[in-house]
Amino acid sequence: MKTWPDKRVLVTGGAGFIGSALVWALNQRGCERIMVCDRLGTDEKWRNLVALRFEDYVEADDLLSRLQSGALGKFDSVLHLGACSATTETDAGFLIRNNYEFTKELATWALANKSRFVYASSAATYGDGSAGMSDSTPLEALRPLNMYGYSKHLFDLHAQQAGWLKRIAGLKFFNVYGPNEDHKGEMRSVVHKSFSQVQEHGAIRLFKSYRRDFADGEQKRDFLYVKDAVEMTLHLAATNRAAGLFNIGSGQARTWNQLAQAVFTAIGKKPRLVYIEMPAAIRAKYQYFTQADITRLRRSGYSRRITSLETAVTDYVRNYLVPNRRLGETMGAPAELKHSKS
Repeated sequence: MKTWPDKRVLVTGGAGFIGSALVWALNQRGCERIMVCDRLGTDEKWRNLVALRFEDYVEADDLLSRLQSGALGKFDSVLHLGACSATTETDAGFLIRNNYEFTKELATWALANKSRFVYASSAATYGDGSAGMSDSTPLEALRPLNMYGYSKHLFDLHAQQAGWLKRIAGLKFFNVYGPNEDHKGEMRSVVHKSFSQVQEHGAIRLFKSYRRDFADGEQKRDFLYVKDAVEMTLHLAATNRAAGLFNIGSGQARTWNQLAQAVFTAIGKKPRLVYIEMPAAIRAKYQYFTQADITRLRRSGYSRRITSLETAVTDYVRNYLVPNRRLGETMGAPAELKHSKS
């Protein structure tokens, strides 16, 4: 069985947030035979690639034709992180083409060429969570709240109907945050936004609650540090025995207030919170509680300790946001955050 330094890997979305972190994690394992695919466009995500090591780059619009012509050769693993991840995107046709049809074609190619295929689904497929947030929940019971979530759900359904979920792994990412998300604009994590708010105004703004059972700022999310997210991804990518859908989260819901407190602590400032009105357009689609059931991930053999919210936010703020660094540019992470070579 090949180890990561011997593998040739295609990473789509490789200049983006989780994708570039995945390339970084592969580099940490000695893997540099990496083809990065993305749409660089006009934003600053190209900066995420500068400190990383890979053999080539291809624009997403050219990928499928070049794969099908044989111009790009073979890959041991295809790690498909590329997608439109904006939960506010309203162009349904664009989302279907980008998140559903593209993924179908890429998966078809990977399976035909015996490449290990791992792709990003999303916790947004769970909708309001009324059907649970277990990756063992029947897909037919899920009701996504927005078109982004539905575009991801549609491929999950197709993969199930085609029998692919017995051969590939789909990753239902929860609220991932960490280095290399600067370019994401309004889709940045609340950690990144909160850091900027404290620097500019000395306070963090959080949405008010519109449910009596949740006080302001006590809405809960499953927050996951990107370093843990890519560890989980590479664990699942390393073996063909891990097949089906897997929740990628911490397994522990934490409040927005706790996250804000962690940011203030990392910066070294006294907490000051301001609760603001939630835009009317998203109130009906707002998730008040998310928590990943990671039982299947653990049963697959993933045994690493998940970084606590407080430790991860401190690492992110002090080692990346304050010095304005990206992954690969740091002098090293604290001992508890260093990655294995497995």
